Amino acid sequence: MKISLIVAHPNTSSFNFAVAETVRRKLEQIGHQVYFHDLYREKFDPLIRYEEIPADGQVAPEILEYCRELADSDGIVIVHPNWWGQPPAILKGWVDRVLRPGIAYEFEEGDGGEGVPSGLLKAHTAIVLNTSNTSPEREDKVFGDPLELIWKECIFDFCGVKSFYRKMFRVVVTSGESERVQWLKETDEIIEKYFGVENGL
Repeated sequence: MKISLIVAHPNTSSFNFAVAETVRRKLEQIGHQVYFHDLYREKFDPLIRYEEIPADGQVAPEILEYCRELADSDGIVIVHPNWWGQPPAILKGWVDRVLRPGIAYEFEEGDGGEGVPSGLLKAHTAIVLNTSNTSPEREDKVFGDPLELIWKECIFDFCGVKSFYRKMFRVVVTSGESERVQWLKETDEIIEKYFGVENGL
């Protein structure tokens, strides 16, 4: 099967990258084909142009390639830090430009965009793995965990991906080596659970 793996962090020595490499290694070990993208290293341009917004808009070839891979994927894994309760800007731009009408969702004929869309992605499962320096108690009490709502409801459910799992590794800034090793073990187990051969993938 084909899995899209997206990582958005400017530091290749970060724990985010350790997580992403663990995911890639596990997916390949299982036997999946991995579409891997490091958005910072690829210098992904997050700025959407007005002319590419419509479903029949003018879209650059490199964006169309991202779209093709995503539409072709049976699963999606995204790795990024929690910055201000949001994904990094480069990843938000990837969502804006790649999860396009006609690729990720569509409206019924005659619907001008005010209705409820139909999701088009064939991916059955999406996993988002985050890092944070905020305790779970403060996250829930003060912020309400906006990333859960963004990825689960606003993005993947909207685009037709009904199986969703998200894991937040924290608190990274005060974590030690043994804790990080355990988190990478958890990452391995998550990928096995959702994309392992016992799931028919």
